[in-house]
Order: sequence, then C-alpha cells, then structure tokens
Amino acid sequence: MLELYKKMVNEAIAAQRADVSTVKKNRGKEFKVKDAASYVKVAGDMKAIDGQAQSVIDLHVDSVNTHFNTLTSLTDTVRPEDDPFVEHYQTPAILEILCEEDEEFKNSLKTFISTIDDCEALIGREVIRRYGGFYGPTCVVDFALIPGSTSNVVNQILIETKIPEAHKQAILAAKSWGMNTSYGIGEVFSNELESGTTAAEAVKKEIAIIKKIYETPIDAQAELMDDFGHTSFDVRKYMSKYKKEMRNTTIAAVEDGVHYGNIVTVPAYCVGDISHHIAQSTYNMCKDDMIMGIIEATTDVIDNTLNANLNNYKSEFDVLSLATGSSAAAVEYILELDGFNAPMIVDLLTKRFHNFVQQYPDRGAAAELHNCDFMDMIYRGWGYTDKARRMRSSEDEDLTPIVNGFEVDLDPVRTNDIVMNPQRYTYPACAISVRFSSLMRLADYPCLLTSEPVTATLMTNIIALHKDSPAAPVRGCKNCASAALVDFRHHYCQWREAV
Repeated sequence: MLELYKKMVNEAIAAQRADVSTVKKNRGKEFKVKDAASYVKVAGDMKAIDGQAQSVIDLHVDSVNTHFNTLTSLTDTVRPEDDPFVEHYQTPAILEILCEEDEEFKNSLKTFISTIDDCEALIGREVIRRYGGFYGPTCVVDFALIPGSTSNVVNQILIETKIPEAHKQAILAAKSWGMNTSYGIGEVFSNELESGTTAAEAVKKEIAIIKKIYETPIDAQAELMDDFGHTSFDVRKYMSKYKKEMRNTTIAAVEDGVHYGNIVTVPAYCVGDISHHIAQSTYNMCKDDMIMGIIEATTDVIDNTLNANLNNYKSEFDVLSLATGSSAAAVEYILELDGFNAPMIVDLLTKRFHNFVQQYPDRGAAAELHNCDFMDMIYRGWGYTDKARRMRSSEDEDLTPIVNGFEVDLDPVRTNDIVMNPQRYTYPACAISVRFSSLMRLADYPCLLTSEPVTATLMTNIIALHKDSPAAPVRGCKNCASAALVDFRHHYCQWREAV
C-alpha cells in the first residue's frame, strides 16, 4: 500500500504546486489560457497502478486535456466574470452521452423529470426558504447534502422517483461533484419574485428550469450563459467539441463497469484549475503578498504533513482526510495569529449573511457558497488547534494539531517570511489584522486552501480503487460550521436519506 500512498501524495501535491507556482509567477499579469499548461502536464502524468481502474484515470486525464485543448482553440483568455463556469460544461455533455448510449438510463432520467412536476409543493417550500435565508448561509452547489443545497432538493425528489437505485445515484451525483449546468436551486424563483411575478408562477418557472437542465443539459447550460452575459468563448462550440472528444472515454468507462455516478463527476471536478484556479481573478487576488504567502504556507503544510505520514496511513481515505485536515488546521492557525478563531468568524459571516439577504433579495444563488466552504474549513481546523492547545497546556513547545491520529506540521507557517511579518504590509506598530484581512479575501475564494486540486486528484485515485461505488455526494454529516455554532438546521439535512 505504500506505493499507492506515495503515488496519491505525489500526484496531489504536483497538482497543487502547478497551480500555486503558476499563480505566483503570473500574479498581477494578464492571464492566458496556455498559462495552465503546467497543470495539464502534471494531470497527464497520472497513471493507474495495481488495483486501480485505468478507465477512471482516463476520465480525469482525458477531460483535462480535452478541456485545455478545446479552450485554447476557442480563446486566448477568459474574463474573471466567466471563469467560475468553466467546470460546468463537462457534466452536461457526459450526461447526454450516457443517455444516448443507454436507453434504460435515458428512460430513468425521463421518469425523474416527470417526477419533478409532482414535487411542486416540495420545490416551492425549498426555494422560498432559500430566498428568505431560512437555512442561514448555505452552499447551493455543495458536495454534500446540506440544507438549501441543490443536492438536498434533488435527493428529496429522487426518493419519490421509481427508478433503479444506481440510476438515482447517478442523477444525484450529476448535481454534486458533477456539475450539470451552472444552475443553483432557487435562482429563477427569487429573480421572478423580485420582478413582480406571483409566488405561484415563480415556482412554476423554477420547476421549468430544473426540468430543462436534465431534459437538454447542453442547451440549458448554453442558455444560462446567454442570460448571464458570458462572452469569453462560444460555449456551444466548447460543449459540442468536448462531447465528441469524450465519447469514447465515457463509453470505455461504462464498459469497464464504472458507476455512472462516478462517470458524471470525475471529468468535471478536475478541470477547474484551467481558467478558474489559474485565472485572471486569481492573478488579481494574489497581487496581495499576504494572500500569496498564506496559500504558499498552507501548501507547504499539506506537503510536509502528507509526506511525513506515508508510513502511518491505514487506508487511502486517511490520505484524503489528512490532506483536508492539515490545510484546515493551517488556515485556522494563521487566523489565530491575529487573535481570531473559527467561532468568531462563523458568527460574523452568519450575521452578515442575514443582513445580506435583506439588502440583496435577488442575490445570486452562489453568493455565499465559498463563505460556507471557508467557515467549514476553519471550524474543522479549530477543533484540531483547540485540542492541541489544551493538550500542550503551559509547556513551551510548538503547537502540533492531530488529525485522526496524524501529526500536522505547522512549521511552514511559522517559518514563512511573509506570513510571520505582517508589519511590512500596514502601519508597522499596529499590524494586528493583516493576516485576518487577507483571509477574509480568501473567504470568498478558498479553492487553493481547501484544496480543490488536491482533493480532486485524491478523489480520482480513490474512485479508481472503488469504481463501482458512487463517491458523490458525501454520504455523511459535513459538520457544517454555521449549523454547529449559530443556526439550527441539522434536522433539514439529507445525509442519512441519500439515495
């Protein structure tokens, strides 16, 4: 198993460092799609070893290559406003391929679509709650089944749908780690309501768009981008070419017995580094030296910690848990250097959310989703650092958080010249909020902290070991920060009811 763990760690860290080094090199400059060639190269080096399905690795690698080649054939750059959507064009194409190749699955999807009509009361309740901020800050495209998420609502509809269980799981996965269009539950409803439409009519229009993203995924995504004002490239040409290029890879995965729930997810979550994480918005944000320093320090913590524990892992899931746990501990530790901690920030951002709802009733469905990711991350990290502080007591020793029995190496934070010298970036005698202020920028965009390239690479490796079990969405309690510390919403979660 040591060979597997080394491979997983090496591939994940290579992906992260490709992103971070490219961003550092180009921050403040003009983004070009070809800048992401560094990530494409390391993704292309991924290979299956004994026990892993090459067909799953191919879904990842071929999708990255197809995405990069297709984008570079259509445009030189992607404007910041358009970059969040670049990972939303893959699942619609894959979903259509599966329907074209498998009549039974196509019929199951039709049954699900017809069931949506029967769930008007359910959908009406959920979009009204989302519009009014009933659930508190929530991630509309969450990879778990939290209240207010699209996955949560889709799961409730699927429970009422009479189709094979495996097909239910595939449809659910397509709106979690798989991103079947950019649509987030409740967006049409809130816009219609604010424009003067009656609530009843707004619900009907909401139902229409939910059905459409499954009836004609590619057309639906293209129309969503038209409405948004996407201009960076021709999204229809992109999806047409992507679908053509990925057909054989998709069919090969089907023939190899890969669960459809994995087929619709793996190709999507691995492409975001190209024109989203490596992108103009990231180049702009990382002009801030402290933001760049925090990302680098966190990356080093993940790297050091994963490699230091190579001989300690008991399963592939330990690697994933430690990767995300170590970054959570690192970011929380940096937050604490300025005298803040997760409970304070969760309280702040949750209160801000409720004000934000009142000020912007037509807010985008995704507005607070990364705030949720950030809060969940630091809340998890706080659990580790808080316990480490208690166990250290008054001893004069460096803080060493423990994640599931594995030590986290925080030395890269303590030795980072930028992170540990905030006085260089403000009035020197009052440098007590520099790290905090940079972290608040990252609260809107924590993708390289959580870290998405690391998680995507590790998940593909894990799925390749368990190709016939759907990996998405997470079928477990996510321990949501806002629900644990501020809002009462645990009883609206669907994790135990997941199809």
